[in-house]
Amino acid sequence: MRFTSPPDDDRAVSPVIGVILMVAITVILATMVGSVFLDFAGQISEQPPQAAFEYEFDDEEDEVTVTHASGEQIDSSSLRILVDGTEAYPDEEGEYEVDNIDDTVEAGDSFDITYDGGGDRPEASIRIVWENPATDSANTLDSREWPGE
Repeated sequence: MRFTSPPDDDRAVSPVIGVILMVAITVILATMVGSVFLDFAGQISEQPPQAAFEYEFDDEEDEVTVTHASGEQIDSSSLRILVDGTEAYPDEEGEYEVDNIDDTVEAGDSFDITYDGGGDRPEASIRIVWENPATDSANTLDSREWPGE
């Protein structure tokens, strides 16, 4: 009787190593895709608030009262009010002055824009702009023409 040593066949190990490598590659790819997705998700900016405004013009006082008629509450630190492209709020200097604006502007709140330029007030456009606090982007919430005298 002749005894032989078992053959040196390592083929049974190859499928196990292949499966382990495939699982490792899948985990690495899933990690990479997840980190890229989460990075992009972090860059998605906040949506501008939805709001409607009403305007009441007083030509004798060179003043317009702007009322937040409906919509979401807006933090006034994110608001810019421009009259003919010149910032009237939060900038306090210039021909136009914004008064009575609260820390948050919500439905029912009003603020006044007054012309202090002297002489006849020219026709002007009023824009209410919301600046995204997370990015440098800005969105116009509303605009209106202020007829001249």
